[in-house]
Amino acid sequence: ARVSSTARISQSENGMIDPSRFMRRLIWLIALTTCLAVKARTCVADWPHVVRYGPFVVHADFDPAPLAPLFADIARLQSELQAKLEIGLPREHVDVYLFARESSYHDYMRRYFPDVRPRKAMFIKSNSPGNVFAHTGSDFAVDLRHECTHALLHAALPMVPLWLDEGLAEYFEVPAELRAFDNSYLSTVRRNTYWRRPPSILELESLRGLNEMGESEYRSAWAWVHFMIHGPASAQAELKTFLRQIAQHTPPSPLSVRLAAVCPDLSRSYSEHFRRWHR
Repeated sequence: ARVSSTARISQSENGMIDPSRFMRRLIWLIALTTCLAVKARTCVADWPHVVRYGPFVVHADFDPAPLAPLFADIARLQSELQAKLEIGLPREHVDVYLFARESSYHDYMRRYFPDVRPRKAMFIKSNSPGNVFAHTGSDFAVDLRHECTHALLHAALPMVPLWLDEGLAEYFEVPAELRAFDNSYLSTVRRNTYWRRPPSILELESLRGLNEMGESEYRSAWAWVHFMIHGPASAQAELKTFLRQIAQHTPPSPLSVRLAAVCPDLSRSYSEHFRRWHR
């Protein structure tokens, strides 16, 4: 999961994005994240190890050399996001702060971000650049890919809707060779297509905070991202267009509306995608 001051899309009653509210949220974001940027710059001064991998500048309180293959893999996320989503290059680099011990990580977060509820790994979006914080331990590689996906999305785009932000991070958090067929969510999602209605995008679009997202919401967000990346060409095109309009600061209509327009029987299309999805 990630913590971010990123603005959320505001919808009007007819399901369209309200341009005036969209711009007010962006202005609010700039003001709020300036404060976070000042705080971030004051707490990252002296790190014993600093190394750069692609768009990521890694700061660590231990020698990160043994993790070089993982960092090289994560650096490839930038080109993978560009290839799958056709988003532009990040406008800024991303600072990644790593701790050898969980206790050091929590002490640091309590000291510099006392108002943020700590998680195993976190993305905190300041004005420039974004920051990822993590400690080594179980699921370290998955957590780091997840948060670095958030960081790259928000370095390239002015905002990302919460559910899509998390769905994309869930998709890209595993190694590239596992994303299409071997994510742990896939068997449950495929089984659910036989006895449940597809998860509602409208319900996902109504979510406003990470506290509203549990395992089911993360799985549903991942499933719709998988559908849009690997499903019908029209769905793939809508996802790319949606993100391109955000990049251009053009308030887009919700994905629920866009997908329903290009896939007239969206529920059936979703179910058939996962029932047929085998190697």
